[in-house]
Amino acid sequence: MDIAAAGNRIPAMNAEALQAVYVLQDVVKQCDQHQLETHHTIHGGMYSRTIRMKAGEIMTGALINVPTMLIINGDAKLLIGEKVCLFTGYNVIAGSAGRKQAFVAISDLDMTMIFATAASTVAEAENEFTSEADQLMSRHEGSTNHITITGE
Repeated sequence: MDIAAAGNRIPAMNAEALQAVYVLQDVVKQCDQHQLETHHTIHGGMYSRTIRMKAGEIMTGALINVPTMLIINGDAKLLIGEKVCLFTGYNVIAGSAGRKQAFVAISDLDMTMIFATAASTVAEAENEFTSEADQLMSRHEGSTNHITITGE
């Protein structure tokens, strides 16, 4: 699958593809976990969360229940459905609800997810975008969160 030919869009995943990411997630959980810093912003009816992965790190994301924009800056491989797609440089990607990605950072990688929301707290926004909010690294003890809420 050529993501550019698909219009820079990550579609919803079928049950088999989702299950494959859950299997990978179980394997990744057995490895040493690095602590992520998460930058959260709620502004103008939008929520964004930005994380940085270091080259060589592997991460599985939460099941995403809302349409989002995903901005990737760096080089990474993403599991999209049954395909592994290579992203290099700066990419802005439309992501459908019903997806759970796996990421392998080839270089240091910044990723920002953005979606429309009426949430006024980070917890509300996280609960809105995923039913797996309790598993988010931003909620783990010892996590570092940088929060900006403008009220606009």
